[in-house]
Amino acid sequence: MDTVAGSLARIYRNLWKHTGIPEIYETKRIHDRSNDFLECMCEVIKDLNHKAIQDGMVYAAVLRAVERGIPEFVTRVCKENRELVRSTNELGRSIFHYAIECRQEKVYSLIYGHDMRSAISTITDHSNNNMLHMAAFLSPFSQLHKIPSAAMQMQRELQWFKEVENIVAPKARELVNWTDHMTPRELFTKTHSKLLKDGESWMKETATSFTVVGALIVTLMFATAFTVPGGYNQDTGLPIFIDERLFMVFIISDATSLFSATTSSLMFLGILTSRYAEDDFLKLLPTKMIIGLFTLFFSITTMMIAFCAALLLILQEKPWTAIPIILLSCVPVTLFAAIKIPLLVHMIASTYGRGIFNNKVDKWL
Repeated sequence: MDTVAGSLARIYRNLWKHTGIPEIYETKRIHDRSNDFLECMCEVIKDLNHKAIQDGMVYAAVLRAVERGIPEFVTRVCKENRELVRSTNELGRSIFHYAIECRQEKVYSLIYGHDMRSAISTITDHSNNNMLHMAAFLSPFSQLHKIPSAAMQMQRELQWFKEVENIVAPKARELVNWTDHMTPRELFTKTHSKLLKDGESWMKETATSFTVVGALIVTLMFATAFTVPGGYNQDTGLPIFIDERLFMVFIISDATSLFSATTSSLMFLGILTSRYAEDDFLKLLPTKMIIGLFTLFFSITTMMIAFCAALLLILQEKPWTAIPIILLSCVPVTLFAAIKIPLLVHMIASTYGRGIFNNKVDKWL
């Protein structure tokens, strides 16, 4: 009896563990304790002066929160003591400079809710680097590796640079730092030269591969349009199955696949012949890749539809033999979708989505 009870208890514990409820409870407990600790910390720091903040561990904790992208912590402690916003680290960089350097968009976006945004954007560090110089440096590897390809990484870097460029004063865009003696744009070109080459290589390799696929589909669909299933009537010269609905499905799918593959190949050829300037990675090249990938996927899908329609026309008397083959024809479409659709979705979201920055942050300070 004890053995049975022990077995049931183990089964219950395993089931309880796999529900995920213990992890949720532990996360909630840690969150509550963190809030309690934050409240105690705010009580201590609210009366500290600028020197005490700089010399103590408070500012180090804020910088750690910036580095890890925790805007709730930053806003809470900065509300208690405004000196934290004006404070700088050992390099003379504010929390917003550091947020740009670490590529933490949630913390950076807090600048839109600050009433001294213009003044903050003019701050320079000990090397005369302003906020735009921070955006010109290459992202930390921990942030870059989250983005799937070199071309998309270059796009994200450009998005950061353009975003910061919009909030700094026009004269700040021409400010020369003391370390490299460069303006922000010159520094961006220098630090991103390797990433630019990697993005160009990725674009060319991807476009070359898909151009070959698109050309094969064009050749196949063009030939198929004149070798219709069932052949031609010797008396009229018209296709034998011309009055069948499936034949119209076959012809429309074949033509659609041909036109889509042609469009796809032209888009990929356009990528191969592009000049690959820095700003091309922001919109132009991703747009061509999006159109090329979408039309290629559509072409493969309609090619499979044409194949299935032709098979059903030929095997009308034995449709049961066509069903397994039709099911197998879904495999290449599914595989292509599984491999490339996530990339396509990421490109669309990154190029035409709402973006990673939130310029509608409520006023918090």
